Amino acid sequence: MVLIGVVLIIVGFLLRFNPLVVVTVSALVTGLIGGLPIKELITQFGEAFTTNRYMSILIVTLPIVGLLERNGLQNQAAKLVSKIKAVTAGRIINIYLLIREIGAALGLNSIGGHPQTVRPLIAPMAEGAAEAKYGKLPQEERENIRAQAAAADNIGLFFGEDIFVAVGGILLMKGFFDQNHISADPILMALWGIPTAVCVFIIHSIRLYLFDKRLDRRLGQPKFLEAGQANETERKVER
Repeated sequence: MVLIGVVLIIVGFLLRFNPLVVVTVSALVTGLIGGLPIKELITQFGEAFTTNRYMSILIVTLPIVGLLERNGLQNQAAKLVSKIKAVTAGRIINIYLLIREIGAALGLNSIGGHPQTVRPLIAPMAEGAAEAKYGKLPQEERENIRAQAAAADNIGLFFGEDIFVAVGGILLMKGFFDQNHISADPILMALWGIPTAVCVFIIHSIRLYLFDKRLDRRLGQPKFLEAGQANETERKVER
């Protein structure tokens, strides 16, 4: 019966209820079924919040990002990229993937992220590059570009941080091996993450290249090529 909290979480997420409410109710139900007094449950909540209060720092960044967006950060980023004809949506995202992976490998996880980097900067820049090349984008392709930008952030962080020796995953494996009396060097575990990170970057770069090609097929000829063809037609007519 104690595991009913897990069922409540699954049902709550499937029904798209507020995640904070779902997790809180599940924890309360699990504690009450387990025989914990309500006072001790509240104490546990307070101790958990105090111990992990640094996690709430992310909340402080959200109003700042909102103010930047309201004052035209996304529009300016899109306009800046749209002036460079050689830049495509896939190339913008690919550059960010490289920066994100290298930063995570050095332990600089906070230099990127969905709310503070992808939404206000990377996604609008990629959309601006696509609009400069193809003109106005269909909503479906706009969402696809945003999804690719978010995926690049996830992939770069996930595989890049495994190279950093002090990341939680490596420390967890070190603790597990020690408990089972297996000798393991955290530095060697981090070094063995390098080939995986390199392969992941190459594979995802190919995916982004194919994504650009798919945009070419679905959206037709690039706008600047069409303009060049129109100018060539006008010159022929004049001659």
